[in-house]
Amino acid sequence: MTKGKMRLRYLRYAIQLVFWTILLLFCVRPSILLDGKNCVVDSLRGMKSHSVIVAGRRVHYLVAGPVDGPPVVLVHGLGGDAEDWRNLAAPLTRAGYRVYIPELIGYGRSEKPADFSYTVQNETDIVVGFMDALGLKKVDLGGWSMGGWIVQLVASEHPERVKRLILFDSGGLKVKPDWDTRLFTPATPDELKQFFALLVPHPPKLPAVAGWIVLHVRKDEDWVIRRAVASMLTGGDTTDDRLPGLKMPVLIVWGEVDRVFPLVQGETMHHLVPQSQLEVIPGCGHMAPVQCSAQIAPKLVDFLSR
Repeated sequence: MTKGKMRLRYLRYAIQLVFWTILLLFCVRPSILLDGKNCVVDSLRGMKSHSVIVAGRRVHYLVAGPVDGPPVVLVHGLGGDAEDWRNLAAPLTRAGYRVYIPELIGYGRSEKPADFSYTVQNETDIVVGFMDALGLKKVDLGGWSMGGWIVQLVASEHPERVKRLILFDSGGLKVKPDWDTRLFTPATPDELKQFFALLVPHPPKLPAVAGWIVLHVRKDEDWVIRRAVASMLTGGDTTDDRLPGLKMPVLIVWGEVDRVFPLVQGETMHHLVPQSQLEVIPGCGHMAPVQCSAQIAPKLVDFLSR
């Protein structure tokens, strides 16, 4: 065998070794590869990745924008992470804001301790602790879905810390869901299809293999999500009685055809907060901050600039 053929054979062996190593990592611990991908993507977007200790727990966060810009803190929802805000963070940083995006305990690249309760109130305390750790005395605070519920509690319990409040398709009201909450932890491609239909008006059609990959990636956080959902379904920490007491300016952004939290809930929140502004995004569902960011961004920047 010539030296050239031997080199080609060794090269094929090396490529196969890399392939099977990556596949094994993905099967055993998909978050390892996803974290690496996210680090690269964050860097390309000009976002910096950091971690800070809050109440003894490691909280990962992204930050972007001018150091001296007005601080905006954005809180993701159930099963989400900092990446969910990528489409709205960019226009905010271009407008001169310093955007901080923490990942709640149990999600993304933050710690996932087994001895944490994962209630809305406990995650609220983490957000306040995050602001304390970074020396953020007063911020414009936004939250999406469960994150919207969390920031309502922050604004109610620490009004001096919130300059303006932004709620995106937010939970918080004492309303029992009319859909199967188990879909937040789908176990089969068919359940995943139903879950996507719940989130967006026209869900993507995934090949079966892609469905199984998505399910495999999600499974690391399924137990966290189940624990959080169980807590929310108890009806504790609801905000119906808290919202009328908010005094800061409030922007409520809602997808017109949201099935997770129907528009009527956004209208109820608007009614409970007299000084609030309600913006309904036509044709959008629960994923409005991602899928309809082009319509939302100008309204958000305008609200924050007043």
